[in-house]
Amino acid sequence: MPKQPAIPGLRDAMKKKVTRREQFLAEMDAVVPWGRLLALIEPHYPKAGPRGGRPPMPLETMLRVYFLQNWYALSDPMAEETLYDSEAMRRFAGIELGDDRIPDETTILNFRHLLERHGLTEAIFADVNAHLADKGITLRAGTLVDATIIDAPSSTKNKARARDPEMSSTKKGNDWYFGMKAHIGVDLDSGVTHSLDTTTAKVHDSQVWDELLHGEETSVWADKGYVSAEREATFKGPGKIWGVMRKAPKGAPLHPLDERLNRLIAMIRAKVEHPFRVIKRQFGHLKTRYRGLAKNRAQLFTLFALANLFLVRRRLTA
Repeated sequence: MPKQPAIPGLRDAMKKKVTRREQFLAEMDAVVPWGRLLALIEPHYPKAGPRGGRPPMPLETMLRVYFLQNWYALSDPMAEETLYDSEAMRRFAGIELGDDRIPDETTILNFRHLLERHGLTEAIFADVNAHLADKGITLRAGTLVDATIIDAPSSTKNKARARDPEMSSTKKGNDWYFGMKAHIGVDLDSGVTHSLDTTTAKVHDSQVWDELLHGEETSVWADKGYVSAEREATFKGPGKIWGVMRKAPKGAPLHPLDERLNRLIAMIRAKVEHPFRVIKRQFGHLKTRYRGLAKNRAQLFTLFALANLFLVRRRLTA
């Protein structure tokens, strides 16, 4: 005979262990600047349902569900199902099962489209960085520049019977990749991503440079792909450091002094990999979720904004 199920609230109160998911959500709940992000979106959010129908879901609930989607790599249908399955996620979203409506997949989709249509994910990225600057997190002394490939589905087994026409192929080492690139500029001191741009995968990393600098750098750091005598000459000046790794002349070995310098630069620029690790390993964003660059670009701005908060969460809550 099956046991009588406990009352959900009572069962939760009797828990003796805080799960990793609960701990993560509690930490992020404490560091997200909810007030300023809600104020940013509120002018664009519908005030009433269509033709006197059901009122829209509370804005804060939808923003929290949207962040859950990005933290756990959830599609719109999976986000709805997970809210039914996970008490921790419902609590984070401020939803009480049986008392509150759970947004369906169409409502979740419409909210994401609203953010994309009004360019609000870029505004969220900028607002989060402004919040961190207010907290004294970003010092803006130097910039680390790098790019990563975000894979896209290469299968043609879809409705269009074709690969995404806005994605492209590129070769890295001996392997070929199909997808897009995220180019970032990272603050040397804090490790916070302050600039982001996106391109199709075939665009060489070095073609995106000025967009990643804020203009007040005393040093820039990058790998050999960004070598440019013209840029180096432009950047040189009193107190400035050109930290781009040295490349050997054609047909000649790299000078031992340049080898030692490259090892030093590699140690300094290692911090640029941290935001990529967070969005790919912590948040599980290993492949593009949508077709076309625009939608994926919009999502990346949200992901890097949330990655910034995750990377400095200990400092924000200290």
